[in-house]
Amino acid sequence: MYRPSVWLRLALVGLLALGLVFAFVNRAAIDPHIISDHIDDYVLLMPAAFFVAHVAASLLFVPRTVMAVVAGMLFGLWWGSLWSLIGATAGAAAGFLLARYINSDLVVVEEVPRLGPLLIHAEAGGWRAVMAARLLPILPHALVNYGLGLTRLSFRAYLVGSVAGILPTTIVYVNLGASGRTALSGAGWLEPMLWGLALLGASLIVPRLFRRRSR
Repeated sequence: MYRPSVWLRLALVGLLALGLVFAFVNRAAIDPHIISDHIDDYVLLMPAAFFVAHVAASLLFVPRTVMAVVAGMLFGLWWGSLWSLIGATAGAAAGFLLARYINSDLVVVEEVPRLGPLLIHAEAGGWRAVMAARLLPILPHALVNYGLGLTRLSFRAYLVGSVAGILPTTIVYVNLGASGRTALSGAGWLEPMLWGLALLGASLIVPRLFRRRSR
């Protein structure tokens, strides 16, 4: 069985730590308007630039809600929802695979204090547990990515649950970005805002239903 080099894993951890420090030092720049202005400079390459920025943001604990708002500002409601979902899913996959590669059985999930039982429960719950975790707004996107990467959860179940859980809140925050842009331009904003409120309500109700079914 292939075992990644310890030095390579340490180098990846070091690069990730440097990235986190850089993001913390430049946290004032983590603003939808600033990010969208930078991406907007790429014109025809905007979708690709947004995709790369979203994956990097997912790895560096930048809230995916920020990037969803950016998507709404850049692409509007429906295209913004599509690109935001693609970027968030790719970022989630990158974090999951990175954690699994770096760990490579170095950390035994069952022995992790407090966090261990939660990860084991998520592993047993499959894609439904992943979806429920994504729908909880208090759980950071990157933390879920890295945490579930330590489990034996299948990559397929992780992706299915991630897409199902990411979609509602993604559309909510893309709506907010699109509504802000159209409101500034004098266009109609009521419809996307109503969609956002409806999906926000759904994202709050669905986790409760899953918790009741699991009892």
